[in-house]
Amino acid sequence: MKKIYFLLLLFSFGNIAAQFNAPKISAKKTFHDFGTVVEGQVVNTIFEIKNDGTANLIINNVQASCGCTAAQPDKKELKPGEKTSLKVEFNSAGRLGPQEKYVYVMTNDPKTPDFRFNFTCVVVQKNESKPAEVKIPKLKLDKNQYDFGNVEEGKLVEVKIGLKNTGKGVLEIQDVKTSCGCTAALVSSKKLNPGQNGNIRIELDTANREGIFTRTVTIYSNDPNGPNQVITLTANILKRKA
Repeated sequence: MKKIYFLLLLFSFGNIAAQFNAPKISAKKTFHDFGTVVEGQVVNTIFEIKNDGTANLIINNVQASCGCTAAQPDKKELKPGEKTSLKVEFNSAGRLGPQEKYVYVMTNDPKTPDFRFNFTCVVVQKNESKPAEVKIPKLKLDKNQYDFGNVEEGKLVEVKIGLKNTGKGVLEIQDVKTSCGCTAALVSSKKLNPGQNGNIRIELDTANREGIFTRTVTIYSNDPNGPNQVITLTANILKRKA
C-alpha cells in the first residue's frame, strides 16, 4: 500500500513539474544605435537570442516596423540553454533625420510571446555634416508589457500605461485595437503636443478564462518610425473559490 501511495505521489509531482515546463526567450542586448548614417547606406547589427526555459523555444515569426528593415534568425527552434543570432539590416535609402525602428520576434514563450528589439540612427544627406531638422512625432510608452499576476476568474482588472510624445511634431493616436473582446482600451487624449504626457487605460475581463492568459493591445499613430506599438498583457487566471 505504501509503495502504491509513493508511486501516486511521484506521478503527481511529475504532472506538476510538467506544467512548469515552458520555453523562455531572453537577450542580453535589445537595443543598438547606429549613430550617423549617410542616406542610401545599408547597415546591420546582430542580436543574440537565448532560450532560458525548460522546453524548446520556437520562433514562429519575425516582423519589422517598416519595410526598410529586414530581420532573420539563424535558427527557428532552440533547445533549453541554446542561443541563435538575429541579423537585423536597415536600408536608409529615401530617409532623412532621426530614425527608430522595431523588430518583433514572435515565439511560443507563454509569458513573452512578442519579444521586441529596437535600433536608432540619424540619417544625413551625403553632403551634410549635421542631421537635417525634421519635426516628427514620437510615441514613447512607459512599458510594452504588463503582468497582472495571479487573478481569480471573473475579476475585472485594469492598468494605466503612460504615453509621451518625445518628438517635435504633434502626435495623433489614430486607432487602438485589442486582440479579443475581453480587453478594452481607452486613451486619455488622441492628440499630444511635443513633450506632452497622456495614458492608456486597459481593462481585462477574466470571466470564463483559466490558466496562463496572454492578450495584446496595439496603438496606431502617426509616428513614422513606430506607427504600430504593441502592449502585451499576461495573467495567471485561477479558478474561482467556491
